[in-house]
Amino acid sequence: MNIPKEVMKFCAKCNKHTKQKISIYKAGKRRGSAIGERRHNEDKKGYGGQKFPKLAKPAKTTKKVTPIIMCTICKTKINKYGIRIRKFELT
Repeated sequence: MNIPKEVMKFCAKCNKHTKQKISIYKAGKRRGSAIGERRHNEDKKGYGGQKFPKLAKPAKTTKKVTPIIMCTICKTKINKYGIRIRKFELT
């Protein structure tokens, strides 16, 4: 799916239609020192095997892509709902 890099959309902060840039959300680097990460590693350690079962065949064939829309005037960013799509391309 081809989506333009810039679109005219309504900005709630500016209260008017402005030119807005579209980018794709990318998850940040995971921190090993975070409490959730430490708990997960603790559960996996020792006897008892994997905390969550390893899937032999994943059910989903696509990943969700979250577009981020940023107003060029006030720099407000809005995360839109994730789109489940095979190929997401900004043109």
